[in-house]
Amino acid sequence: MTKKYNTFNEFYPFYLSQHTNAICRRLHFFGSCCIILLILYVSISNKLYLLWYIPFIGYGFAWVGHFNFEKNRPATFTYPLYSLMGDWVMFKDMLVGKIKF
Repeated sequence: MTKKYNTFNEFYPFYLSQHTNAICRRLHFFGSCCIILLILYVSISNKLYLLWYIPFIGYGFAWVGHFNFEKNRPATFTYPLYSLMGDWVMFKDMLVGKIKF
């Protein structure tokens, strides 16, 4: 990745180009769902220590998708904030049908 992205709007098309494999996208979506469920559980149970699992859940599913199915390097390594934002925008776009599940 040699291009420098100055805004998320510039970055997001690149982000999507790194998620062409349906299994990779589904793993991202599943990981995001698990994070939401974990946060809901923590808010009900008040077991705040479980929040430490969020990065493992989020990155775990995503990186399995990238390394095993997409065969590329996650953008997280170069653009961590934009990549995190991209995960949630792609999640929303998949949820509303803008991006194929």
